[in-house]
Amino acid sequence: MKKFWFWFPRVLTIAFIAFLALFALDVFDGSYGFWGTALALFMHLIPNFILTGLLLLAWRWEVVGGWIFICLGAAVIFVSLLNGFPNLIFLIMVAIGILFLLSHKYSKNTARP
Repeated sequence: MKKFWFWFPRVLTIAFIAFLALFALDVFDGSYGFWGTALALFMHLIPNFILTGLLLLAWRWEVVGGWIFICLGAAVIFVSLLNGFPNLIFLIMVAIGILFLLSHKYSKNTARP
């Protein structure tokens, strides 16, 4: 069960980053030229780079990464609701943060000396 709690939030985060990367593929339907397309692709992938950095942070420090995922996901949801565009896909980030906190709790040795 420890392996499940260790790997589940990490695999879910990788799948979420891959899912978000699919939205960056819409830059290939424009007529931007090579450098314009490369720049647009880079701009579209900035959230993925940030999430990958957060994943690396959470991989090492689960509690810190878990709280950052929760706070960032809640902030994005709050801002998107204020703008009248409910972007609830970022509830997944809150769930990932909770899973990292649970991973820290359940994957450690709970036996006390």
